[in-house]
Amino acid sequence: MSRLPPASRDRLADEITFHPANAEARLLREALGRYATGVTVVTTAGSLGPVGMTVNSFASVSLEPPLVMWCPARASTRHDVFVNAAHWSVHVLGSEQLETCLRFTKGGRQFEGLAPVATPEGVPVMPGAAARFDCAGHAAHEAGDHSVLIGRVLRVTVAGPGDHPLVFAAGRFGQFQPEG
Repeated sequence: MSRLPPASRDRLADEITFHPANAEARLLREALGRYATGVTVVTTAGSLGPVGMTVNSFASVSLEPPLVMWCPARASTRHDVFVNAAHWSVHVLGSEQLETCLRFTKGGRQFEGLAPVATPEGVPVMPGAAARFDCAGHAAHEAGDHSVLIGRVLRVTVAGPGDHPLVFAAGRFGQFQPEG
C-alpha cells in the first residue's frame, strides 16, 4: 500500500475514504493519532479477582447528572467483565505513571505485585492517580467494534496541583507541561 506523501498528510481527514477491512484503515488510525488524549486505567472487580484496562477513550458526558464514558474494544478478553460490572473506577494517570499504564495493556502484569485498596462498592483502586472517578454503571451501548460504557460518578479523588497528565498522541506516550 502506498502512503500519502507528507505534503498532503496535513489534510488527511479530507483526503481518504476507506472501508475498515482495507489497509487504508491504518491511515484513519494515523489521523486519529493527531488528537492527543489522556491516559487512564479503568478497574473493576471480576469474578476471578481485580481487573484493569489501559484506556484513552475516556471523556466527560454530563455535569448534571455527573456522567463519564469510555469505550472498551469488544475483542478484548476483559470487555465483558466491564460491560457487566455494576461499578468501575477510572484512574487518570500522571506523566510519571507510564509503568502503571503499561501494566494494564494487553499482556501486562495487571495487579500482579500490587496491593489495591477497594472502594465501598468493592472496586479495586490504586492510590496515586492524578484523578480518580468512582462510577456506577449507567448505560452500555454497542458501537461497532467497541462498546460505549457510561458511568454515573459517585465520587472523585484528585491529586495535588503539581500533577501533569500522561498523554498519548501519534502512537507515543508523553506529557503536557502547561506554560507559566
